[in-house]
Amino acid sequence: METKKTKYLNPYIGGVLLGIVLLAANFISGRGLGASGAMKSVVVSSITTVAPSSSEKMGFVKEFRDAHPGNPMKTWLVFEMTGVLVGGFISGAFAGRLKLKVEHSPKITSKRRLLFALMGGMLFGFGAELGRGCTSGSALSGMAVLSLGGFITMVAIFGTAYATAYFFRKNWI
Repeated sequence: METKKTKYLNPYIGGVLLGIVLLAANFISGRGLGASGAMKSVVVSSITTVAPSSSEKMGFVKEFRDAHPGNPMKTWLVFEMTGVLVGGFISGAFAGRLKLKVEHSPKITSKRRLLFALMGGMLFGFGAELGRGCTSGSALSGMAVLSLGGFITMVAIFGTAYATAYFFRKNWI
């Protein structure tokens, strides 16, 4: 049985392209990249739409709405993340990788892989809220403007990943 090797973009070229996108974002909009702010806008909009009276009592929602008057779905980060999702979909379509499947090690089940992905995403989202930004906002954009905090954030992110990878590697290898 012959397996077809999947081709991906060279990571060095991808890094240079990411740097160019980050530079363009700073030049055009005066802001760096980020993802967690878009998710926050979606959560605040959803809560406000579903339970408007309760949203007035929630400090998290009220604080965000006060800081961002108008529609939270009309922020720079929401449009950026929409572009990322659409661009990823188009890229997957052109590369023939649009499939509904769960990639995982033969040592675990799809259910376990999805559970770990969900838990990791929730922990990462909580950390992004505590750190006031995700890796792309705190680390990449911070490093792009030579912020010491950006460099410390990147070291902390990769340091934690390396320190914990040994314990979770059987879920992917």
